[in-house]
Amino acid sequence: MSKPRVIVTRRLPAAVEARLAERFDAVLNPDDAPLSRRDLAAAMREADAVLCTVGDRIDAEVIGDAPRARLLANFAVGYNHIDIRAAQAAGVVVTNTPGVLTDATADIALTLLLMVARRAAEGERLVRSGGWRGWAPTQLLGTQVTGKTLGIIGMGRIGKAMAARCCHGLRMRIVHYNRSRVTEPGVPCRQLPSVEDVLREADFVSIHCPGGEENRGLISAERLALMKPTAFLINTARGDVVDEPALIEALRQRRIAGAGLDVYADEPNVPEALRALDNVVLLPHLGSATRETREAMGMKAFENLVAFFEGREPPDRVV
Repeated sequence: MSKPRVIVTRRLPAAVEARLAERFDAVLNPDDAPLSRRDLAAAMREADAVLCTVGDRIDAEVIGDAPRARLLANFAVGYNHIDIRAAQAAGVVVTNTPGVLTDATADIALTLLLMVARRAAEGERLVRSGGWRGWAPTQLLGTQVTGKTLGIIGMGRIGKAMAARCCHGLRMRIVHYNRSRVTEPGVPCRQLPSVEDVLREADFVSIHCPGGEENRGLISAERLALMKPTAFLINTARGDVVDEPALIEALRQRRIAGAGLDVYADEPNVPEALRALDNVVLLPHLGSATRETREAMGMKAFENLVAFFEGREPPDRVV
């Protein structure tokens, strides 16, 4: 009996690729070159399943009306890069990889918060450029973090992990907004009734809600205007949650103090206007980028593939 054909769109950790090659007729991507839209559409026509990543834009045109692929095993928790309605209409199951990237992503959120508050990226650039002339009392003065108020938008696994780091490690007060009532936040905190309430109160706002149509532009120009001029915005969720042009203008006009971003609206394209600003720290989507986490994500995708082709319900089925 032939093995199911699985096309893997990007290079994965070696241990994951070995398992895939052993269990499936796996078409790997050793060069790690992103697949074009034409290649993705061909993969949907030619494979029994596609193991895709957050960098693959899989819309209705890519999925097609009658794809051979019956499963999109998504190597990520978020799936706003996949047209879920089109997948459902075509009878394609979609899975994701929740639960294994919580700590890694919360670590990056905390990294961004500390970097932008203490102007660490500016300092690093100063040293590398050879422009540092020695210690000075007023050089690159940043913002105290300990004891400030952290506002979290989206108190799920990652939001709770971020809250724990900031509460226990930095003695920060925690306020948050979540669509449903959070009964076990894990730290002393206050759930506020609206996003607006969090933005008004927080010294640092960290976004941990899903991307996609539901939350597109959630942090709008109007909402950015509610933040304190001394406040910072941290985004490790999805780029489309923030109105990027509005954020650029708020940073340029110093209507907020700064931002730390790991995600962008049109990755990997980062606007030149954003890259030109000193009061923003920019990372290349490193949220889950630890060896341990990426391997665990790959194994989750593998387990979903195995379950599906064995006729069982995939453990992380989205639709």
